[in-house]
Amino acid sequence: MTVVLDNLAQKISSQLAIIYEDVDIDLDYQAFANQLIDIMQISVSVQSPEPYQNHWSEQDIIMITYADSVISDNQLPLVNLRSFMNQYVGASINSVHILPFFPYSSDDGFSVIDYSSVNEAHGSWHDIKAIANERRLMADVVINHCSSRSKWFENFTKGEGTGHDYFFTCNADDDVSAVVRPRTSPLLRATATANGEQHVWCTFSHDQVDFDFRNPEVLAQFIKIFRQYLDAGVSIFRLDAVAFIWKKLGSPSINLPQTHEIIRLIRSLVEHAKPDAVLITETNIPNTQNLTYFGNANEAHCIYNFSLPPLLINTLITGNCLYLKRWLMSMPPAQNGTTYFNFIASHDGVGLRPVEGLLSEDEVDTLISTMQSFGGVISWRSTPDGDQKAYEMNIALIDALKGTVDGIDELGFERFICAHAIMLALEGIPGIYIHSLLGTSNDYDKLNHTHHNRSINRRRWYADLLAEHLDDEESSHARILSSMLTLIDLRKAQPAFHPNATQFTLHLGLSLFGFWRQSLDRRQSIFCISNITDQLQSVPIGELNLVLTETWYDLISGLVISDLTQLLDLSPYQTVWLTNKKPE
Repeated sequence: MTVVLDNLAQKISSQLAIIYEDVDIDLDYQAFANQLIDIMQISVSVQSPEPYQNHWSEQDIIMITYADSVISDNQLPLVNLRSFMNQYVGASINSVHILPFFPYSSDDGFSVIDYSSVNEAHGSWHDIKAIANERRLMADVVINHCSSRSKWFENFTKGEGTGHDYFFTCNADDDVSAVVRPRTSPLLRATATANGEQHVWCTFSHDQVDFDFRNPEVLAQFIKIFRQYLDAGVSIFRLDAVAFIWKKLGSPSINLPQTHEIIRLIRSLVEHAKPDAVLITETNIPNTQNLTYFGNANEAHCIYNFSLPPLLINTLITGNCLYLKRWLMSMPPAQNGTTYFNFIASHDGVGLRPVEGLLSEDEVDTLISTMQSFGGVISWRSTPDGDQKAYEMNIALIDALKGTVDGIDELGFERFICAHAIMLALEGIPGIYIHSLLGTSNDYDKLNHTHHNRSINRRRWYADLLAEHLDDEESSHARILSSMLTLIDLRKAQPAFHPNATQFTLHLGLSLFGFWRQSLDRRQSIFCISNITDQLQSVPIGELNLVLTETWYDLISGLVISDLTQLLDLSPYQTVWLTNKKPE
């Protein structure tokens, strides 16, 4: 064994000691550390990964999609998805996040029956690998829970076999009032087993039964899953609902120290197996808590910027960027080796917990009522006091931005593109939901069929109908896709849009939202300014502190600015990217 491998084993052993310190088990930490290293197939010739390395650049854009977002009668969905990306997205987007593509029983994939298989209705591992050979592939590790129809849970009820001791249980009369949850259903599920009735912990639903990571075998099982996904071509791992994985009676059972240590352990193993692999934590929680998942550049490489969607939508429907600007100014620059994962729409709703402490209750109430007036629905959660509180707004982004607090107007397209122009320019890696690329509106048929609020933004497109729309240049879907890809291609050509490039917030009043980016080599600056109102706005160019000796170019419109004494007029929802580097 090399010194490097010995050091890794010692590091893993120390992490295990922290995780299981308060667990009453007899565990040889050194032997278990070596077992995990063997599972991950880390060779004796391994090199220690260089710390603080950025495994990304301005070239990286991630499309978020379900495996079956594009369907047809004669081809499997994963084949359709690959064809769609190659024909309509091309080289503009180099990465894809395929949401859980495994056999499942509920929650559109997030109640996994078998982690080792691809859902036959979607395709096969061959199809997954074919996509991974063409684009960087991001996949979910649904690490907090699995399906109650899984073989593991079946063995739990039998009291024997793999999985019989994988699930967290407690007594029916235990005090769980402090537990933080995103749902209103009862936390405990009474389950008949060979060992009598047991009460299984269910953070999300009674079909999603929570694992008990106090059992080291659960951790070992998930390390096997990471290894299998690496072998299938996955290089970006989304740790779903990871904040909840460690439970402790009498505590909130969220963000516990053991959770952070488990993430650090997974990071240690994965980065030694594949140095450029990336971990992204999905923690839909208040902003200050979310930031802790960076650790000291030793936990998540990326964290979801969950506060961005509600704050940006609020900005564009109110025409006031106060709260968005305050938040941006408060966000610490991500140190090298970490960055933000930016998104403004996803398969889930627009979370409201991430704006706790950022928006006032009145602002949130106005935001909620406006989304409802645009056809959105609201999902609720139970607080520890037993109250019902809005948890997320379920609405397609194109519908969320079709008007302002004053009602629907004719500027929905401009507002929608403005939102993405802002998101694409921010520090971090952009993630764009397929239905934002396509301008898909609320799917009421699916909502009425499933009675699940999130279904409103999870449409399945028939491939031939989608092609008909996208091949028609006059259709709204083709217009949106063309505009989005143009912005994406512009972004990718700018070193100042590197995810870790310098960013400063500009102070341009409340009707103009702006920030400044500078490339890592300091050769390119970009002033990103957006009119976030439905009225013409002007800004004296001299107030931007542009360097007088240079000519400035708007990358989006092609405008050339040589006279810095003039006014810059911005139409409703227009964005400019002013750079000192002449476009090629």
